[in-house]
Amino acid sequence: MDKETVILGIDPGTTIMGFGVIKVVNKKMQFVQLNELNLVKYTDPYIKLKKIFERTIELIDTFNPDEIAIEAPFFGKNVQSMLKLGRAQGVAMAAGLSREVPITEYLPKKIKMAVTGNGNASKEQVAKMLQQMLGLKEIPKNLDATDGLAAAVCHFYNSNSKLGNVKSYSGWDAFIKQNKHRLKK
Repeated sequence: MDKETVILGIDPGTTIMGFGVIKVVNKKMQFVQLNELNLVKYTDPYIKLKKIFERTIELIDTFNPDEIAIEAPFFGKNVQSMLKLGRAQGVAMAAGLSREVPITEYLPKKIKMAVTGNGNASKEQVAKMLQQMLGLKEIPKNLDATDGLAAAVCHFYNSNSKLGNVKSYSGWDAFIKQNKHRLKK
């Protein structure tokens, strides 16, 4: 019997959340879907977070992923942007954890390296490589969707070898156990 695994990749964002879904059958990737959640029309940051949570739950309920791969926030100079991105990521993670889907975080450079062989590749290079790998007919206008798909592909390549800069959580208990320093006493 063939082992089938579904991986949901998410590129969190408060303007656009990109996502991609792949299916793995007999250790071979198959493209399922990529798309984005456009949040530009919402001005209230809490409504944006609610939409991210709801869409992530909808994706989980639709595709029944066995695992979620999510892009970890990169460290930038703008603290406000990082805070917003961290909230978006946290809400997407909470949605996955609420459905007890294991989550793995990957740094952006690690995702780019897994897909293109170059940790400094551009979004366009990542998209083109995904197009070739998975036989995508078109590349979307906004590359957030391909970034989400790239997270899923990165997870496929790294699922058997948990390399550095990767954190996995199988539920709230695992998250808390691995993040005791974040708990308020």
